[in-house]
Amino acid sequence: MRNCEYQKYTGMRVAVCFLAGAALGLAACQNHTDSTPRAPAPAAPEATSTASTAGAGAIVSAGFKNLHVPAEGDIKPIDVKLWTPCEKPLQGPFSPGGPFALQAVAGCPVAGAGKFPLIVVSHGRGGTAFAHHDTAEALASAGFIVATFNHPGDNAFDLSNADDFSVLYHRPAQVKRVIDYLLATAPEAERIDANRIGFFGFSRGGYTGLVLAGATPDFAKTDISCPQGSENMCQQLASGSLPNLPLVRDARIKSMVIADPLSFFPTPESVKDVNVPTQLWGTTKGGDGVAPESVALLGKNLTNQPDIKTMPNSNHYSMLAPCTPALAYLEKDICTKDEPGFDRVTAHKEWNAQMVVFFKKALEGK
Repeated sequence: MRNCEYQKYTGMRVAVCFLAGAALGLAACQNHTDSTPRAPAPAAPEATSTASTAGAGAIVSAGFKNLHVPAEGDIKPIDVKLWTPCEKPLQGPFSPGGPFALQAVAGCPVAGAGKFPLIVVSHGRGGTAFAHHDTAEALASAGFIVATFNHPGDNAFDLSNADDFSVLYHRPAQVKRVIDYLLATAPEAERIDANRIGFFGFSRGGYTGLVLAGATPDFAKTDISCPQGSENMCQQLASGSLPNLPLVRDARIKSMVIADPLSFFPTPESVKDVNVPTQLWGTTKGGDGVAPESVALLGKNLTNQPDIKTMPNSNHYSMLAPCTPALAYLEKDICTKDEPGFDRVTAHKEWNAQMVVFFKKALEGK
C-alpha cells in the first residue's frame, strides 16, 4: 500500500491516495475533515444533463445533500450522498471537501411533488461516494434520485475489511441497508418510487450488484489475479478458508448497470438467477484484477440478454470520474494514465448518456 501524501487543499488538511475502483484490492486512502459543502473548487467537467419533467417542473440540474444511516446489527453507520432532481440552475462547481468539484446544487429541494426512480451506486475497492459523481449528477439531472456511499470497511477512509473475503458478503448487505433506510426513514422517502429501483456498480461494486440480483459466486472455479494489497484474500481463497456467511439478495432492484466487474461467476450456473435488465460494460484493456476476458465470459454466461457494451480504448481506471487538477496532481496513475487518445471527459459524457437511456427504458418504460 502506498503511503498517503498530505497536501493542503482549499484551506484544510487532506490525506489522499485516492482510488475509487480497485477490484480485489489495490490500496488507497483519502481523508478530509468533514463532508460539508464548501466554496467553489476548480472547475470540473459538466455533467450530462437530460432534463425531465417526471413528477416535477423543469429539472435543470442535480441537487446534493448528505445523509447519515445509523448502524444496524452488524452493519456500521453509513454516510450517504444523495443526488436529486433539482429545478435550480447550477451556480458553478463546489467542493464537498477534498480535491473534488461537484456539478450540483447543494441543499436543493427535490423537484416537484411526485416520486422518482432510485439508483444506488456501489464503488470499487477502497473507493468513495464521489468515485462516480459525474454519473450521479447526470442521472439526477435526468430525473433519478441517486444514492452514493462509502462501503464500511472498504472505502478510502476505512480499509479495515477491504482485504478479507468477508467484505464480499458484507457489501451486498450494506446496499440493502441503504435502500431500507431510504425507503422507510430518509426525509426523501416519500419522493422515492419503491417499485423503480436500479443499481450501478463498478469493479468490486459490479460484483456486489450481481450478488444482489441473484448471482452465486463460485470462488473455487474462478481464476482471478491477485494485485498488490490483496494477499490475505488470495491466501484465504487458496486455502479454502472462506467465511460462512449468507449472500444477501434484494429483489427490489429492478435493473442494473455493471461496469468492469470483479467476476467470481465463471459458469452459467453461477448467474442463472440474474433476471433483471442488465447493461454490462467492459474496458478494452482491463486492469487491477479485472481482465476483459472475464467480463466477456460473464456476458456470455448471463441468460437475461444483457446489453453488452465496451468503452472504447479504455482501461479499468478510465471508468472513474474525470479528475480535477488537484486530484490529478496527487493521483497521476488513476487520473492521467488513460490509453493514448482516450478523452475521459468526452467518453464519460457519452457513457452517462447511455446509462440514462438504459435506466429510463428499464425503470420508466421510455
